[in-house]
Formats: sequence, C-alpha cells, structure tokens
Amino acid sequence: MFELILAVYIACAGFVAAGVLGSLYQLLTKEPPRFNFSIESLTGIVSGIFMVLFAGPFIIMRNAIRGRRIENRPLGWLVASSTIAGMWSLCSGLLVVQVALGLAHSLA
Repeated sequence: MFELILAVYIACAGFVAAGVLGSLYQLLTKEPPRFNFSIESLTGIVSGIFMVLFAGPFIIMRNAIRGRRIENRPLGWLVASSTIAGMWSLCSGLLVVQVALGLAHSLA
C-alpha cells in the first residue's frame, strides 16, 4: 500500500512540474505549449525538447479536455489521454523527486 501512495505522490509531483513549466512557457511566450517546436536554432531545439519532455502531461491533458469539450470526442479518448499523461507524470515525477532529494542531500 505504501508503494501505491508513493507512486501517486510522485505522479502528482510530475504533473505539478509539468503544469508549472507549461504555465511559465505560456506566460513568457503568450501562446500555449505544443508538441511542435522551433527548429531554427540549436537553442530552439534544446529548449523545445526540454519543454516537451517535462510539460508533456500538461499538453496532453489540455488537448484532451479541449477535445472533449469542443470537438465532443468520446469519453474513452479522455480516459486514454489521462492514462498516458499519468504514466508520463510518474516518469518525469521520479526524475523531479530524485533531483530534489539529491539537492537536499548535497545542501545538508
């Protein structure tokens, strides 16, 4: 049971990190994050890959909710998108938590 609670906590941490990064991107660029990004420069490529890696769950859920509300996509589409975003959040959350624990350990 402890492992399940820990996995849910890590997935929530990953989704929060995705939401914060996606919202910060939208605040700075005045447009929502997308999976297609600029390939005009090396900086654009690196920042685009970083954005997609960590803000992916946020992008998936935003698109899934918009698809359900605007395009009347089936409920199964929303459930599948939520599952993908949840697993992605678990993976990115594990990295976020590991980095946070590493920083805390190095500062102590």
